[in-house]
Amino acid sequence: MAKIQLLDQKTIDNIAAGEVIERPASVVKELVENAVDANANAITVEIKDGGMTLIRVTDNGIGIPKDQVKTAFLRHATSKIRSVEDLLSVSSLGFRGEALSSISAVAQVELVTKTAESFSGVSYKIYGGEEEAFDDIGAPDGTTFLVKNLFYNTPARRKFLKSATTEAGYVEQMMVHIALSHPEISFKFIHNNKNKIYTSGNGKVKDIIYHIYGRDVAGALIPVQAQSEDVKVTGFVAKPYVSRGNRNYESYFINGRYIKSSIIYKAIEEGYRTFTMKHRYPFVCLDFKINQELLDVNVHPTKMEIRFRNGREIYELVVDTVKEALLQKDLVQDVLRETPKKKEQPKTKEVKKPEPFEVNRRKEETQKMDQTMKDFAKMRQSQTNQQGHRAKPEGMKQDRLKSESSQTAKKPTYAGLNYNTQKKEFPQYKTDELSSNQMTLREDPVFSVQARPDRKILGQLFKTYWLIEYEDQLFIMDQHAAHEKVNYERLMKNFKEKEIYSQRLEPPMVVTVSMMEAEALERYKDAFAGLGFTIESFGGNEYCIREVPANLYGIGERDLFMELLDAVSQENGTMDTEVIASKIATMACKMSIKGNQRVSLMEVEHLLDELMKLENPYQCPHGRPTIIKMSKYEIDKKFKRIV
Repeated sequence: MAKIQLLDQKTIDNIAAGEVIERPASVVKELVENAVDANANAITVEIKDGGMTLIRVTDNGIGIPKDQVKTAFLRHATSKIRSVEDLLSVSSLGFRGEALSSISAVAQVELVTKTAESFSGVSYKIYGGEEEAFDDIGAPDGTTFLVKNLFYNTPARRKFLKSATTEAGYVEQMMVHIALSHPEISFKFIHNNKNKIYTSGNGKVKDIIYHIYGRDVAGALIPVQAQSEDVKVTGFVAKPYVSRGNRNYESYFINGRYIKSSIIYKAIEEGYRTFTMKHRYPFVCLDFKINQELLDVNVHPTKMEIRFRNGREIYELVVDTVKEALLQKDLVQDVLRETPKKKEQPKTKEVKKPEPFEVNRRKEETQKMDQTMKDFAKMRQSQTNQQGHRAKPEGMKQDRLKSESSQTAKKPTYAGLNYNTQKKEFPQYKTDELSSNQMTLREDPVFSVQARPDRKILGQLFKTYWLIEYEDQLFIMDQHAAHEKVNYERLMKNFKEKEIYSQRLEPPMVVTVSMMEAEALERYKDAFAGLGFTIESFGGNEYCIREVPANLYGIGERDLFMELLDAVSQENGTMDTEVIASKIATMACKMSIKGNQRVSLMEVEHLLDELMKLENPYQCPHGRPTIIKMSKYEIDKKFKRIV
């Protein structure tokens, strides 16, 4: 039998490093968090070859005193906590005291640091846990870490790293999270001498989102703010059409710390459930402020997981906040999101005041010009009158003259120029006067009651879509998705108010079920009844369905019943709100008009009126859009009317 003995310090450090340092991104995370805890307001991260050959982290924080530099690299040496009681109220990002010890065990590390009180800085080199040099050096206030040749002494660990590009992607993702969680700090991320991320540190999260994720995401943001007794949440959620096939767009922070929590991501996705398609994940950036006593951050060495004492409160707050934000906004997706370009105003050159001897000469020229313009105007007027008598009927002539006079009454125009013959000068229009004449669009959604008189239905396209003109927008509505949404909301309301009507079957429908399914039927008999099914035992393994939901009569009631029975059997004997809502969505789909189906104009008018009454008329129960839009400007751009 092998003898039990104490491991040497080098082995212990390498084991600890395996828990904390998984890849270059882990090193960057620990060093940047230390910089944040050091009250830095500018942090620069530079890596090469994905961080495998070089990681440099520079900050302008408080620095490390010379007499504490060597201590900082010992295991469990930290300035963040003093006793076990402090773990219950820790507010710093780091506190375990393992990062520097773990990094120096598997890499070549050089530290350059200086405090504001010190005359000079300190350079400390430690390779593979062994001290190499400790010298005074000239340095600015703050700290710089140089980490070279990560895992150089553990080649087995290095083999498990991905390509340099992939590892750099992990570092970039980590920098995005920490930049979003600390908008008051300026971050710069450089990879292979190329700037990848730069934030100004102005405290505006939306500016960071615009810089990192682009204009389309930033333009779809909806600000959120909510508070309960122990939790406050602020941030942004995006409109449902901004989504991904993974959760990379979901960022949430607890007291400034980026974490992963099943409670929070499930709450976010529950809030979006009827707005996004299945297996699509939204963009969110939420910052939570929670009493430290309600958290346990000492769960995992990487500090990526947290335990909540008030998990139910957080879940309900997030669900309600997300739903409330989405229901208050116009969620129609613009298929060609282009911003009209402002026409550049011609720059007017500053005219210098003429010399005294020039005044008389210019005055004479102005008088000659006035006389020439008057003669030209009289000649044009006489020619117009002669042509009008020969070619135009009297009524049309008067109409034309009226229209011309109404146009010229505002500003006298000669030879295409607005020249004032009384004041003998070109008028100077103020910017406010010009802008007040521009057309401004009302912001009433197309489904609102106010929009109804101005809404114009143009016709049906491909027997599936309806074209609707409203102001300078063209809306395209999917008749199936829109009708499905109306039916879903009606069925959900009836289910909650227990007003779903049933249709009796003659003869009744008989189904054969397994023992597990029979048990589920007996347990959730009332839930099936609430959906409109009346079920009775028919002996043996057979059940008799005597009534089905009235709206589904003759259009797949048997299939729906079996789908619902399969769902409750697979859900470990539970029929929760999500399962019921999913099946009601299926019911709504089956009873709705389909694509490639003729629909009358009166039916579409009625459908639009029904959509007006919904809280969210913009997505069907499965998350597909019911309506999209294009502006007149965008269509003009496509036809090159606007260049």
